[in-house]
This record gives sequence, structure tokens and C-alpha cells, in this order.
Amino acid sequence: MAIIVNLDVMMARRKMSLNELSEKVDITLANLSNLKTGKAKAIRFTTLNSICKALDCQPADILEYTDQ
Repeated sequence: MAIIVNLDVMMARRKMSLNELSEKVDITLANLSNLKTGKAKAIRFTTLNSICKALDCQPADILEYTDQ
């Protein structure tokens, strides 16, 4: 069981760089990179809200659950 982070997919669809998203969301590049690569263990709802707003998407577009 795992949560898969598809942040890189949404960023590519919106043609947004990590630097640009970092500035819009006001989160460090390191933390955003950890989230993007799936290394983050948690995410605040406020951060998720800001990312969804910046990328004009839903949380389900970024986070995916798999039981494999």
C-alpha cells in the first residue's frame, strides 16, 4: 500500500518549473523536491491547497493511492 505523488505530471501538464511552483506556493525548493520525488512523509493541507490552486487541479490529480 502506498500513496503515489504525481506532482511532476501535473507540473508538466501546466508547463510549470519547480522554481516557479516554489515561488507561487511559498515553499522551499528542497521541500517541494522531496514532495515531488515521493520522499516526503507528510503534507499540510494548506500546502496541498496552495499547490492545487497554483496548478489549477484537484488533490486527486496529485495524490494517488495504490494497494500494490
